[in-house]
Amino acid sequence: MLSLVLFAAGCGKTPSQKLTALSEEFVYTSLAFSPSSATAAGLHQYEKQNLDEMLDDFGERNLYKQRTFFEKFRDRLGDVKTGDLTPEERADLTILQDQIELNLLDLTEIHGHQHAPQMYVETLGNALFAPYVLEYAPKPDRIRHIIARLQKVPLYLDQASTSLMSAPDLWNQVAVEENQGNINLVDKEIRAGVPPDQAEAYQRAARPALDAMARFDKFLKNSLSARNRYDWRLGDKLYPRKFRYALHSGGEAADTLQQADRDLKTVRARMLELALPLHRGAFPAHGDHADRSGADRENTVIGEVLAKIADRHATRESYMDDARKALDEARAFVQEKHLLTLPPRANLQVIPTPEFMRGSYPVGGFNAAPALEPQLGAFYWVTPIPPSWPKERADSKLREYNFYKLKLLTIHEAMPGHYVQMEIANDVQPKGRRLLRSIFGNGPYIEGWGQYSTQVMIEEGFLDRSPELALTFAKEELRVLANAILDIRLQTLGMTDQEALDLMQTQTFQEVEEATAKLQRAKLTSAQLPMYFVGWRGWIEARDKYKQAKGSAFSLADFNDRALREGAVPIPVLSSLLK
Repeated sequence: MLSLVLFAAGCGKTPSQKLTALSEEFVYTSLAFSPSSATAAGLHQYEKQNLDEMLDDFGERNLYKQRTFFEKFRDRLGDVKTGDLTPEERADLTILQDQIELNLLDLTEIHGHQHAPQMYVETLGNALFAPYVLEYAPKPDRIRHIIARLQKVPLYLDQASTSLMSAPDLWNQVAVEENQGNINLVDKEIRAGVPPDQAEAYQRAARPALDAMARFDKFLKNSLSARNRYDWRLGDKLYPRKFRYALHSGGEAADTLQQADRDLKTVRARMLELALPLHRGAFPAHGDHADRSGADRENTVIGEVLAKIADRHATRESYMDDARKALDEARAFVQEKHLLTLPPRANLQVIPTPEFMRGSYPVGGFNAAPALEPQLGAFYWVTPIPPSWPKERADSKLREYNFYKLKLLTIHEAMPGHYVQMEIANDVQPKGRRLLRSIFGNGPYIEGWGQYSTQVMIEEGFLDRSPELALTFAKEELRVLANAILDIRLQTLGMTDQEALDLMQTQTFQEVEEATAKLQRAKLTSAQLPMYFVGWRGWIEARDKYKQAKGSAFSLADFNDRALREGAVPIPVLSSLLK
């Protein structure tokens, strides 16, 4: 059995060899606990089990097994002599330790399986969607895997109904919406792609699964909705610990909040300077609003210019195609300026965000190629505007993701953002390190690269140094700051919905639809939104240190290449690994 072989490989070896064996054991065993994640990562067989035919098990017995594994693994890591490890190995050890603490925090104190119905829905959706879109085997084999998983859906959702004790109204509402997305996935999207000779077998499995989803819908609406006393806020005891393990930023949540509050004022002042020339051209009769001062003048001048910029946007019908065009434009610029060495694979697809993930990804996102099968597809998700949305709501989103902001989104998520970063990470050697840093890599490194790489594109003259793009990106910086402030204040300081919306709409100039969706996201997640701010600052600091060390020999492309070839290490140690 793989895990026993790996464990044995660590016995009687050097600390480096022991850590390598432990790292691989951790990756494979953790993935095996979640078959849906295993398929997405490219792990199909483990200990004579076909993971592609299994669903995640959130039963108490299996959760106890997981908790015991992580507790014992923490003890085993404690036996590794850190003084004998290289800096690269110490970075790997830190990732392992953080992942263990995050898992144990959830399993022993947060108990997500008892309160987060959307977790069950999204896990099931991923379990069915991954075999459908990832071509890891011939299509008939992958359809058989989907059929096998569909057969287990009734038991899986019965287990969810039994385990869920209470849930916040919002979490329940999102679960209902995403559950409908799963129904559409099974009854429409996958069904339409099933080969004719498998249609009957698919129908036999799909019907009970769809019935179970319908029952789960009723459970959410009629039973769990009445048990809505659970607070989505982690509070000032749990949140700082999750922040520490999830970000490993070198600082605490309170320090991050103070820095973000300070930077918010600085960025707004810079935006006023960027906006004034544009304002004079667009609104000559307004006289720069010199009769106003302070935040009032900033809000008026910047707000008017941003509103003018937002007038240039896609239609709901052209939105997806415009994202694809933005991707081609960004790729051409990266190649022209040689900002970094692009990965050799051409495996990126732009697709609509799966319905079952739109509660957590209302705008879009990136889904990397499997770490164990990097030759397979990677996906830039763009969340379309539903035909059912009224014009006012659609216009609000289109104005937020206008001509300039859609380009910034595409840079961040795809080129040269997350897609490039993850593709290069999927070539890190040795294999054990590649898997660890690709699957469990540091969030601020990943999100920080998305922000930093966008800044590099603008610094190097993307879109002919457009002042409108520069101001839109400054607004993006405000949003990054708001993300950190929102998360920390909502989770620990009792920030109200109205205070959150005021921060986003008044202080950081976000459209109503964007602010509403971000508030929902902030209540669905925790210790994720600050990653952008922490990571961006970390990347800039690492580049500055590297530039200072290299002097006249500094090359931007060289720094970007070297830093990306590390994979997603904890952001505080990045500089030390580039020496």
